[in-house]
Amino acid sequence: MASGSPEQSVPVVLSVLGRPPSGRPPGVLAACDGSDGALWALDRAMTEAELFGLPLYVLAVVNPAPAGYPPGMAELVQESVETLVESMADGLRRSVAAVRGQRPHPFAGEMSLHVVLGNVVEVLLEASTRQHTLVVGTRGNGGFTRLLLGSVSSAVVHHASCPVLVVPAPVDA
Repeated sequence: MASGSPEQSVPVVLSVLGRPPSGRPPGVLAACDGSDGALWALDRAMTEAELFGLPLYVLAVVNPAPAGYPPGMAELVQESVETLVESMADGLRRSVAAVRGQRPHPFAGEMSLHVVLGNVVEVLLEASTRQHTLVVGTRGNGGFTRLLLGSVSSAVVHHASCPVLVVPAPVDA
């Protein structure tokens, strides 16, 4: 582990309410929602970025209103959306710190964190057009047809513009 607390070495979130990473060199894109599956995937994404000497882009997506807002309601919930996004940014920093703290050797590569509003699958697919690899975890909460893959990992496997690495749960989990 690196000297000092892992939280001190976690980069700040570069884009909040913005777009997925763009205009930067292709790298390894890790989807992170704070779940156990996402943390395992983030660890593997760090390994992939190190192996290939690529930047690591860690992306959290917030979809505060999956069905949309009724007319006139958007202004009323803006403060709640901002609180939700800030909470996700804080969770993203904590997730990165937790994974870094568990690794035998600290991740020393270039890393940036991004929180974006939108539909998770749509944002990941858009971001995948500029990346070397997209790394996602599994959930498997969608019933028998999605026993091994969650709905997000299943969608990106079939539609991403770059190779997708789906990281299963460790055998002992």
